[in-house]
Amino acid sequence: MAVRACGLIIYRRLKPAPSSKVTDSIEYLLLQTSYGTHHWTPPKGHVDPGEDDLQTAFRETQEEAGLQASQLILIEGYKKELHYPVRGKPKTVVYWLAEMKDCNTEIKLSEEHQAFQWLKLDDACKFAEYEDMQAMLKEVHQFLCSRE
Repeated sequence: MAVRACGLIIYRRLKPAPSSKVTDSIEYLLLQTSYGTHHWTPPKGHVDPGEDDLQTAFRETQEEAGLQASQLILIEGYKKELHYPVRGKPKTVVYWLAEMKDCNTEIKLSEEHQAFQWLKLDDACKFAEYEDMQAMLKEVHQFLCSRE
């Protein structure tokens, strides 16, 4: 049986400098795990019995980053599944895209994570070591740019 997890790619928009493009003001939230290789990832976690995927994504975001669903805007039209093996078993992670309503909202980490960063696309891709995560972040950025 494949392991299933769900999460949110969370971004915020800073006030752009007059000379910059709007998309240059987008930053993505990544959390650093406090276990294993201390990799960086958006908030995500395993689906609990009786929960649907989107409920899981919001619950995990609240548990791991301290963000309530009411503090986020779910962006219609973006949903992505990543598939990769973990300890020899297949894993599926479903991500949605959400924007912070207030870019200054405090992040409150759980014990599962030791640090967080708000990162522009290039830095987010450097922090996210896995190629599929980097590709997804670039895809999200293109999606957001196409909506401007």
